Amino acid sequence: MKVGKLIGASLGPGDPQLITRRAWNALHSDARWMWPVRKKSGDSYALSIALAAGLTPAEDGIPQVFPMTHDREILARYWVQAAEVVLKTVNSGRDLVFLVEGDASTYSTFGYLARTVRALQPDVVVDTIPGVSAYHAASALLGEPLADTDDTVAILPAAYGIAYLDSIVHQFDTLVLLKVKPLLDELIDWLAQHDLLQHARFVEKAGSSLEKVVTDVASLRGAKVNYLSLLLVRNPGRQRGAVQKGCRKKNEQLT
Repeated sequence: MKVGKLIGASLGPGDPQLITRRAWNALHSDARWMWPVRKKSGDSYALSIALAAGLTPAEDGIPQVFPMTHDREILARYWVQAAEVVLKTVNSGRDLVFLVEGDASTYSTFGYLARTVRALQPDVVVDTIPGVSAYHAASALLGEPLADTDDTVAILPAAYGIAYLDSIVHQFDTLVLLKVKPLLDELIDWLAQHDLLQHARFVEKAGSSLEKVVTDVASLRGAKVNYLSLLLVRNPGRQRGAVQKGCRKKNEQLT
């Protein structure tokens, strides 16, 4: 019997026009859809992108709950439940496409789901369709490159904390801080201490109808922001030091 595959369809950060042709084809196939929700009655941002593109799931589409928690034991139970639905579908000979906002390879629930499926049934084929990440869309929206020439870029969840930012701030030309909602006021203070407030930009739900861009980041102090938000920070004062000189010397030798 034919076995279906698990497809991670990256839909981009919000603008339905950023859905790639590969993802579009997967969504137009006879694959069963699954999309993430935080609670049974909750909305799915990934599904909303597909709906904005004029697509509708088949009647057997599955809203799959993945709760907002860092408790790995609780999450593991939900991953197993989702994986069992995937396996039931693919073992019947049908593909299952999992809807992903942004890119499926970047801090995505899909990665955990795919690993759980493979742990339960190693021969399942997983097809990850890449997409536009939120920070790429935000950079384009702002008209500011993430990196020029030999610039360095750090991409990390803000939850790593202020102490970690202190340890890396002088090593990178651009900082991409994801999921800034819980620490936004602390981040504003940190940016001010390092004279980086004027070089920071806040973007929420880039490309969607609810898109929000703030260039005066200090004005967000005390504000409520969405989970799908980020900060792009350019660091013009970064000290480049011996590491960069060494890289240049090595490149000269290669050429």
